[in-house]
Amino acid sequence: MFVPCSTTAQTYRNISLGSSLTALNDDNSSWQSPSGEFAFGFRQIGKDGFLLAIWFNKITEKTIVWSANEDNLVPQGSKVELTADGHFLLNDISTGKDRSIVSSAATGVAYAEMLDTGNFVLANQNSTILWGSFDQPTDTIIPAQALNNGSRLFARYTATNY
Repeated sequence: MFVPCSTTAQTYRNISLGSSLTALNDDNSSWQSPSGEFAFGFRQIGKDGFLLAIWFNKITEKTIVWSANEDNLVPQGSKVELTADGHFLLNDISTGKDRSIVSSAATGVAYAEMLDTGNFVLANQNSTILWGSFDQPTDTIIPAQALNNGSRLFARYTATNY
């Protein structure tokens, strides 16, 4: 799938440790890139629940390009948090369990950021990227993204195909 997007100079909008988003059906359930081109946060999928995702924010369809919880939707009130000690967790309010979004250990996280490239990143004090959503592709590649050796894309064949 090719989706055109504009190229702009990268500016920064850091998300500090201790920040969180709650799954609600409103505009406060996302963090936007500096240009507003992309957003990271909760998107309601039908009446079933919320998906933690990245989407094109300036187009009507709000096309999802990445998701953290795949087909495991979470209910309203669930939360994603960049904890004070740098863990990036999704809390499912129905189970009360936290799930790490980052598949590998990212130590020394100082902040998160939704970049204008569409990559949501965790970085250290020196602005070195420790983890990014581009490291865990789901079903879409966007123009600034490259697939690393061994990466896989997953097609969606379910009733909740978004």
